Amino acid sequence: MKTAVLGVSSSKFGELWDVSPRTLVSQTANEVLKASQLSIADIDAIYVGNMLSGILGNQENLGSFFAEELGANCAAFKVEGACASGGLAFHNAYLGIKSGAYDRVLVIGVEKMTDHKPDEVASGLMGAGSEEERVSGITFPGLYAIMARAYINKYKIPKEYLASVAVKNHYHGSLNPKAQFQRAITIEKALQSTMISDPLTLLDCSPISDGASAAVLVNEKNVGGKNKPVWVIGSGVATDSLGLSKRDDITSLKSARLAAIKAYKQANVKPADIDIAEVHDCFTIAEIMALEDLGFYQKGKSGKAIFEEKLTLGRSKELVVNTSGGLKACGHPVGATGVKQIVEVVEQLRGKADKRQVEDVRIGLTHNVGGSGAVAVVNIFKRAKDQ
Repeated sequence: MKTAVLGVSSSKFGELWDVSPRTLVSQTANEVLKASQLSIADIDAIYVGNMLSGILGNQENLGSFFAEELGANCAAFKVEGACASGGLAFHNAYLGIKSGAYDRVLVIGVEKMTDHKPDEVASGLMGAGSEEERVSGITFPGLYAIMARAYINKYKIPKEYLASVAVKNHYHGSLNPKAQFQRAITIEKALQSTMISDPLTLLDCSPISDGASAAVLVNEKNVGGKNKPVWVIGSGVATDSLGLSKRDDITSLKSARLAAIKAYKQANVKPADIDIAEVHDCFTIAEIMALEDLGFYQKGKSGKAIFEEKLTLGRSKELVVNTSGGLKACGHPVGATGVKQIVEVVEQLRGKADKRQVEDVRIGLTHNVGGSGAVAVVNIFKRAKDQ
């Protein structure tokens, strides 16, 4: 059974002090239903991607919680996989359609983080780490700094390569009205920003954010209406150890490599076929590793390509990466991120990305990671007219 994305919607990301999770989801879900020309009564199942609702909000039963808010009586589930929760919610919704269990599914990604103290958020996020890492007091900036240091030492790259990730994604974010940070930065500014965990500075790190994103998936029998469908042609998930200490190589994410292999095989495409990608740049080093894990570059080579603007909108002749601004500039409300990536790719494939539009895109990919690589999900999409 072929599966299509019929509609997408996203809130603005950022410090949304005056908006509750209920309101975020209600607005975003109703927008995507309207875009899909459906009512909530047409939906067979709801999948909610979220990480921190139990820790920060004392509410784990989000499937029922948001089904009630939307006036639905269908099947409803919360899907949690750390920062990959949104992508995993989409993956499970896709499987629900492919299996024939459901015809029309609503996927929601949501997180409300800025209402809480930074130390509470940092502690909650470390729920995705290993016990040894939590006991040691390390946080995710520290873990990714370890990976960054190992990568720099192994491949002898300059710090400017990391900074160029932030520069590219802030430039893209400056073109996105829903991004948390809508301003361009320079490499010098990135290098000179406050040190967070050596070698990562403040501008190497994605922010704490609020936001919600949504998508409607349908089987091919339910494709119709004013929007052309965007076909889901591959979706792969893989895991690795929770902590870094048990991995053979911390300059690459095995989970991402394996998830990509599965998705490429399902989609019957190669890395060279991908026109646009939204990758999980929770820290600048994460994008550099992602581009290599996904097969776009050989190990140690992607940083130079980013520095040379080979993946930047308007300057790239091949692959363009993180046109939304990525996690770095668009923001990172952890449960919503994976769905927001899908929203961006679908809008690109429909030619609806406005100032961020990449010319003549046919195939797009999303790469969503949980923890320091304990889980990864890769989804691949193709525009309708090429089917």
